[in-house]
Amino acid sequence: MGKKVKNKDIAARLGLSGTLVSLVLNNKADQHGIKKETQERVIAAARQMGYFNAASEKGETSAPVEERPGIIGMVVPSMNDPFIYEITPYLQKAFASIGLGFSVFTRDPDDLRFNRLITSLKKFFSGMILLGSAADDSVVRALNRDSYPLVLLEKCIKRMRLNTVCTDRIAGATIMTDHLISLGLRNLVIISGEDTASYDKEMLEELKAATKKSKGFDSVHFAVGKLPKAGEKFDFAQIENFLRPPHRSDAIIVINSPLVFPLYLALQEKNIRIPQDVALVSMEDGIGFDLLTTPVTRLRKPLSAMSLKVANIIWSEVKNQGKSKYKRQVNMTPELVIRSSCGSYLK
Repeated sequence: MGKKVKNKDIAARLGLSGTLVSLVLNNKADQHGIKKETQERVIAAARQMGYFNAASEKGETSAPVEERPGIIGMVVPSMNDPFIYEITPYLQKAFASIGLGFSVFTRDPDDLRFNRLITSLKKFFSGMILLGSAADDSVVRALNRDSYPLVLLEKCIKRMRLNTVCTDRIAGATIMTDHLISLGLRNLVIISGEDTASYDKEMLEELKAATKKSKGFDSVHFAVGKLPKAGEKFDFAQIENFLRPPHRSDAIIVINSPLVFPLYLALQEKNIRIPQDVALVSMEDGIGFDLLTTPVTRLRKPLSAMSLKVANIIWSEVKNQGKSKYKRQVNMTPELVIRSSCGSYLK
């Protein structure tokens, strides 16, 4: 039998008082006005440290947790997004630490057929995460109407009161534009994807606002790039005008990570050097960015922190049968990963 986990051990890990931890673990937190977020931190840490396993062995049943095993499902629009592959291991670890299973599946492109499946999915999954465009109004309303445990990931529906965990786009746009200004780059071309216009819209708006607010850029142009199919090349004509006078840009900001590789190769074929002739940065992280001859500067989402936040929120919703008093809208600041593609040779 392992070492018994005590209240003071949990308190020490979280930097909280032993009294507060005791109140949470004895179902007295609400009576003393302890924040829901703090309660979730305490219970998640207790679960991870094996506190409830010890309580179960002693026959105690007062632990403030949903002891019935369950599975959380994450609905994604497709499996082509690198973000899904990056965050899935972190989500699996976060849910495993609180005793929940985790499964990922794609949304059926036939909306009517998918909507009919919702009733069955609700019976199979204890709660669901809807990623990006998988969280459309009809699905969200169908799940939210019955107080089903639900969290939206990288999607915010402002007219509905829902739990959401998103990357802070405003902070990301400011971080990237401030960095480019610090390098003396004054002429930008911002490229978004032709097939991802709705997804890119919010980030484009934030970049427009950030560039105007900074007043440090001489020119900012916008272009739309089509992601080439297998065996095809990036259509360089889409941005060529912005890389020569009178619109010569000294930095390219790419909104979607999948566009970075074909654009990178197209610039190489045209003998346009990165970063000597033009800097190249991405608003999203991508698999293999550090393996390129010139590694790419980009924003990286806080995957571990996002996963823990999602797990804690949805676990709280499961425990409260989807009727938690508070709905949280969490925005998390991305990290700037600086590489040589922007002209800064920091590693």
